[in-house]
Amino acid sequence: MSTVLLVEDSIPTRKMIAEILTKQGFNVEVATDGIQALEVLPNLRPDLVILDIIMPKMNGYEVCRKIKSDPQTKDVPVIICSSKGEDFDRYWGIKQGADAYIAKPFREKELIATIKQFLKR
Repeated sequence: MSTVLLVEDSIPTRKMIAEILTKQGFNVEVATDGIQALEVLPNLRPDLVILDIIMPKMNGYEVCRKIKSDPQTKDVPVIICSSKGEDFDRYWGIKQGADAYIAKPFREKELIATIKQFLKR
């Protein structure tokens, strides 16, 4: 069973995504902000990270940069899932090291397909 670290500050969104992932058989661990995500990441060693951008304490772009610049976590796929859906936001997310960018609202099939694409590697 693959472990996904879900980093999302919105309680309703976090519950919805966690439910979708659990239903698909993923083990879901949650962080409510970027700092918490970076604290749990080394011990958790998730197979994939789903990351919101707009969060308190540390935004998702910065979290992504830190994940991808750390030799121990640089190979963990990061999917940004954000309400910031403009072309520039996508460009900037990929530039920070994200492996994929999904804009909210998203379709469940799109999220699951994207996750499975990276877990097959």
